[in-house]
Amino acid sequence: MKYLYIYILLFITTISFAQNHLKGTIKAEDNSNLENVTIQIIGTNLYTQSDENGNFELKDIPKGKIEIAFYLIGYEQQTITQNITLAETNLTVVLKEKEQHLEEVVVSSIFNKAQSQTVMKVDHKTTEEMQKNGATSLVDGLTSIPGISNFSTGSSIGKPVIRGLSSNRVLVYTQGVRLENQQFGEEHGLGLNANGIESVEVIKGPASLLYGSDAIGGVLYFNPEKYASIGETHTNVVQQFYSNTNGTSTSFGIKSTPSNWKFLARANYTSHEDYKIPSGESVINTRSIEKDLKTGIGYSNSDFSTDFRYNYNDLNLGLPEEDIIAAGNRNPLYPKQKIGNHILSLNQKVYFKNSKLEADLGYSYNNRQELEAADEIALYMKLKTANYNIKYYLPKIKNIETIVGIQGMHQTNENLGAELLIPNATTNDFGAFATFNYEKEQHAVIAGIRFDNRKIDTETHGIPDEESYFEAINKKFKSFNAALGYKTNWSSKFTSRINIASGFRAPNLSELTSNGVHEGSNRYEIGNSNLKNEQNLQVDLNFEYKSKHFELFANGFYNHINNYIFISPTGEVLEDNFVYDYLQSNAYLFGGETGIHFHPHPIDWMHFTSSFESVTGKQSNDTYLPLIPANQWKNNIRGEFNIKNWLTKGFASLQVNYTLTQNNISAFETKNKDYTLVNLAFGGKIKLGKSAFDLNLNANNLLDKTYINHLSRLKADGIPNMGRNIIIGMNFKI
Repeated sequence: MKYLYIYILLFITTISFAQNHLKGTIKAEDNSNLENVTIQIIGTNLYTQSDENGNFELKDIPKGKIEIAFYLIGYEQQTITQNITLAETNLTVVLKEKEQHLEEVVVSSIFNKAQSQTVMKVDHKTTEEMQKNGATSLVDGLTSIPGISNFSTGSSIGKPVIRGLSSNRVLVYTQGVRLENQQFGEEHGLGLNANGIESVEVIKGPASLLYGSDAIGGVLYFNPEKYASIGETHTNVVQQFYSNTNGTSTSFGIKSTPSNWKFLARANYTSHEDYKIPSGESVINTRSIEKDLKTGIGYSNSDFSTDFRYNYNDLNLGLPEEDIIAAGNRNPLYPKQKIGNHILSLNQKVYFKNSKLEADLGYSYNNRQELEAADEIALYMKLKTANYNIKYYLPKIKNIETIVGIQGMHQTNENLGAELLIPNATTNDFGAFATFNYEKEQHAVIAGIRFDNRKIDTETHGIPDEESYFEAINKKFKSFNAALGYKTNWSSKFTSRINIASGFRAPNLSELTSNGVHEGSNRYEIGNSNLKNEQNLQVDLNFEYKSKHFELFANGFYNHINNYIFISPTGEVLEDNFVYDYLQSNAYLFGGETGIHFHPHPIDWMHFTSSFESVTGKQSNDTYLPLIPANQWKNNIRGEFNIKNWLTKGFASLQVNYTLTQNNISAFETKNKDYTLVNLAFGGKIKLGKSAFDLNLNANNLLDKTYINHLSRLKADGIPNMGRNIIIGMNFKI
């Protein structure tokens, strides 16, 4: 009940209703007015765009000192601090012309800085960008970010891998709250639909200071779709077709902000048949059907803002196995997964004169079934999670910003199926942290410290010495962690960063308690209740050079993990499956990413990007860790153009991605051959009379190359990845 009291208290905080307005004009250096400049109040969901005369207006803005960001493609982003003391404030802002990419305000780093201002390097990618690059799913789209890979089961199940770490070592946030969906399972995907997600931010490396346990490898922070600007209503339909799977995806959305109130809703339906390999054969039961609904309602004024979101995702996924007889087209055959996932979140901000209180409150309900036949539910697990994240932004003292906060989680797991993979359990988390950001001229420093406590209680179940017997455990895991980072601008073009951070991960229920056949992995797993925390220390170096027509970046990291948990065969056989148990050993990973972006003058419409990424993972005895992605070299040539009046914001690109041979394998893996994939993309805004729509046309694996990704779970059966796939996407604004 204490969580409920906190929620109610924050939601009904009594505040005044002062009407503070911000008006202004945006101009270029030649004194011409600039249209479509985005104006955003940092740390809030308030934003608007300038009109054809360069004018803008924002109502009911927070009182006291606020930071305002102004950005427009082709101009330098400008951020100013303004003390709001009058009912109406007027500004005139001049933007300098510059060829660069639009920089978003980073939410996941909690200090709400622009990308170039953050001490901790954060990668940002919009879902629109990913779809233009031909992404077939949300996780597939993430792989366009250097250092991110996909651990997949067919075409419909994917798990993100950050620099060789995945599952419970990568924490996922959506709608501002952590995503909990039994992510320990290899065949358990994200369960998020890309439609209705605005963008993703990626922190590579330990982020336990900000997010607690499970962020040892990094964080994926999915930002939900933005509301419409004040006084506007938007409706659109997005339609996509996929040739390889005869797939179709339909999304309908509406959003409106008539005044202080905001509203949006989006419904999505996606279905795929079995995917085809280059030989033309179908991989039976890789089909899927997904239904998704996202809604939101918000209210904001000068003193507070509230944003309530709800997402329901229904997945029906086939699991490919031997001896399945093909039948039908889209409805998954047995065995299959049926997953219903509910996510409710409430973001509440209260603004004081020079400080701010923010709370993210969440509740998720993951209903997971694995069915062997129509009348046989093998696994049936209900995971219910309530969590809170409360932060207080203290008044800024000179150049020092300070945030203190508490986070917690209450989680229950209940089994209802014929088989048990993990026992009924209750997990409680509590964490407290303080972090500081110092910024002066070209220098910036971030530092922080955190304490976490996790308590896990399970129930006794079954008969001793038999499958699915679980002895009750009562375990506590504690950890102190710290982070320190430094960024400096050596010149207007050259920036460097260094970050040192510790992180931890408490063992999950599967690692602690398993005693039975994990059907998705085809092995008999035995847990170890004596496992300790994984504890790591990572050093990150980042260098960036940006001029008007050339950009260069280089990232390097070294990650040492004490008590790394891994699963290993014992040589025994039970229930016709090989027995695996969980062990611990120290481990280390190292590598990085480097790349360039070149758009030569005077052909500024032409862009060439190239990046190389590498990661190596070993145990302390120098044996290689499993499931480490192969090194990759990615290249993209992109042209931007307009064709008279019927095609605007047009683009065409050629991608050539080379994956190197993976020879650095664990004792239970096989080597992977190198391969090259070629992709094409074309699109833009099409105008036909008074009608207009956005068009994307992609050809993935254009040459129909036969290949097997090292991180494919179908690799053990010698099943290749997907062949050529033509994708047509259209976005109609109604």
